[in-house]
Amino acid sequence: MNIQGDAAENHDPAGRTKDSGTPLLRNSRAVRGPSIADVARTAGVSAQTVSRVSNGLSNVEEKTKLRVLDAMKQLGYRPNRAARALKSGQFKSIGVIVFNLSTYGNRRTLDAIATAASQAGYSVTLIPLHDPTTGTVTGAYQRLREQDVDGVVIIFEAHLFDREDITLPEDLPAVVIDSTPGSGHPMVDTDQAEGARFATSHLLDLGHQQVWHIGGPVSSFSAMHREESWRRTLNEAGIEAPAVFHGDWSTESGYHLGMELGRNPEVTAIFAANDQMALGAMRALHELGRRIPEDVSIVGFDDLEESTSFWPPLTTIRQDFSSVGRLSIEKLLQQISGNNPASGVTTVPTRLMVRKSTAAPAR
Repeated sequence: MNIQGDAAENHDPAGRTKDSGTPLLRNSRAVRGPSIADVARTAGVSAQTVSRVSNGLSNVEEKTKLRVLDAMKQLGYRPNRAARALKSGQFKSIGVIVFNLSTYGNRRTLDAIATAASQAGYSVTLIPLHDPTTGTVTGAYQRLREQDVDGVVIIFEAHLFDREDITLPEDLPAVVIDSTPGSGHPMVDTDQAEGARFATSHLLDLGHQQVWHIGGPVSSFSAMHREESWRRTLNEAGIEAPAVFHGDWSTESGYHLGMELGRNPEVTAIFAANDQMALGAMRALHELGRRIPEDVSIVGFDDLEESTSFWPPLTTIRQDFSSVGRLSIEKLLQQISGNNPASGVTTVPTRLMVRKSTAAPAR
């Protein structure tokens, strides 16, 4: 027993108070906690009925159920999760390890995961990592094991599994989102390459001779996939890709890079790797007196809810975060049930949302 504070100062291993030598009186229920039998006696029902109510089964009359629930509340009874897991083989709990909670995509994906898990009857335990290393990843896994989760969804948004020092244990079901597929576990992600191709091709089809790119951080898996696809699309059109301007996903970085690009009169089309950086670049272009889309067309990525309220409304790539979250839970539950899915990558399609921030270049 871990005794803290004042109680520790007034206790010795023999169970006597230090000031009087009188044995401490202990309530056995306080030590072990109320049992199913205690609840059954208080509610005047059988232990089997208490078990049915505890497990959420429907074959109990409503008035009896209410009486049992009232007894549980009165006694402070909590179902023994370990015992229930031994019986069912599951704790009905899923862990989520996420790196960088600040990005729009990760927040939306996490919301979709929580919704899908709840609909399947599972709770979610979240562990955010600010600096994913061998120690922090291992520590996060250990913490989730201690909390008795059935499986884990990992949202790293980085090339972590290219590093030899980071591996995932094989004894816990897992699904990876937004990272390199080297983990050996199933992976679910937006079709980043398709979205970047849609954005770049749209600008080329409008007649722009070059498309400049405001990319995300080089550590980001999705940013690099978008950048590679942008460059490949230009090359396939016979155009040599210019230098990339890397931001950090923030509006501020988009603003500073937009200032650099906007001062170049040859820049007539920009593809930004997310909507926040696109918004920052749009502000820079406005301040420089370059009209959108008459002088410069710009495309974002994500389709923020606010994208339609940018001025002008932003042409962007829509990601289906709900499907990413739902599919990750589906694949994880397949593993938990013993029906292991293939360890390949499942990609979710994107859509080009054409609005008022793009147009043919001025002649």
